This record gives sequence, C-alpha cells and structure tokens, in this order.
Amino acid sequence: MKMKIKSILVSQPAPNESSPYLEMARKEKIKIDFKPFIHVEGVDAKELRTQKIDLSQFTGIIFTSKNAVDHYFRLAEEMRFAVPDSMRYICQSEAVANYLQKHIIYRKRKISFGEKTFSDLLPLFKKFPSEKYLLPAADVLSPDIQKVLETVSIDWTRATMYRTVCSDLSDVKVDDYDMLVFFSPQGIRSLGQNFADFKQDGTKIAVFGTTTEQAAIDAGLRVDVMAPSKETPSMTLAIEKYIRNLEK
Repeated sequence: MKMKIKSILVSQPAPNESSPYLEMARKEKIKIDFKPFIHVEGVDAKELRTQKIDLSQFTGIIFTSKNAVDHYFRLAEEMRFAVPDSMRYICQSEAVANYLQKHIIYRKRKISFGEKTFSDLLPLFKKFPSEKYLLPAADVLSPDIQKVLETVSIDWTRATMYRTVCSDLSDVKVDDYDMLVFFSPQGIRSLGQNFADFKQDGTKIAVFGTTTEQAAIDAGLRVDVMAPSKETPSMTLAIEKYIRNLEK
C-alpha cells in the first residue's frame, strides 16, 4: 500500500507569500512547514589574517552569492579597509551584481556578471585576465567552482569568510513528517547531527542537486525524490509529480 504524503518539512527558511510551496500546499491539501537546518556564521578579522589574506592586495573580487558580498564588506569594515572605486567585481548572476548596491554606489563601477552557473563566468575571466582576484567563500567550496577556476589563466586566491553550520533543531520532531526536503550536503549533515537516532523507514527524502543526493546516499538514506531534471526543473514540480504518481 502506497503511503499518502500529508506533511512535508522543507529544510529552508519560510518563503514569502507567493512561494510555489504554498501554492502546492493549497492544491495538494498538504501541510508544509519550513525550518532552516543550517545557517551561516561569519569568520572574524583575526581568523582571516591567519589565512594570510591582505584585502589591499587584490584588484578584483569574484562573488558567487549574496552571503559572499555581505561577509566581504563586513570584514573590509572590520579591518578598516576602504574598498577602492577601481575594484573589479565579477558576479555569478545579475541578482548578486544588483545586491552590491547594498554596499557600494553601483554607477561607474567595474561590475560584470554571468547568466547563472559559475562556468558562465569563463568569458569574463578571459576578458579581464590581468586582475588579482579574491574569491570570498564558505568553508565548503563547490567542486564546480574549483574546476572552472583551474581551467582559466587568472591569479586568484580563496578566502574563507563564512561557514555553514548546523542549526539547533531540538524543537523539531522529524518523525511527524511524511517527507523531508534537502538542498545541500550540509542540510543532510545537520539531520544526522540533530537526530542521531533517525530511522528513515517510510519517511520520504527529497533532494536538490547531485551533491546533496550523494550526501544522502553516503548517510545511508534512500532518496525518493530528485530535482532538478528536464521534466521537473524545480523541487516543487518534482514533489508534485511524486505525489501524483502515489495516487495512481
């Protein structure tokens, strides 16, 4: 007998009112709760110095996320470093580039951005190869980023400016949910750290991305829903398809 999905826990912060998750909850008549399994903590100036990072030595910055933007400017302020107007910014997406306006006057600055993925930045690195680039990053760097940077002839240095840590989930009862949804290997790690006695049994596990899938498999979990795919490019579409198949 196939078990119906009546409740889902999404390991992310609650979205805004126009979220496809809330639309799915209404349409499928299921309860969806949100709880971030991980959160970001910044390193301090002292720790950055132990990495032998001198912010004044760089003429360009590669930003992969809004977190990277926030923590770079936070540390620049903490270290009393005035970011020069001549700094070149290479951003992974237009959204990240626009986010720079929170920290700098956008006009007349050297700002370029890619489409979406890190490999989209390749033409920009070839266009501006002579800068000395800093890559503000988390403690865990995506292998895709490393791979792309190894193929281009640019001078770049990684600086760990923030780290992803497991959140305290003592107020959560994971066994109350029919499905758990994960978006990163760190989210899977947080499940193991917070719920050492968790046994999957009938609980469905949904994952986004191949690295998250591999982390789930390595943790001994059965992956029931996988996104993205050509058919289901988003997590909500993948879950809806799974629910419909259960009802057949």
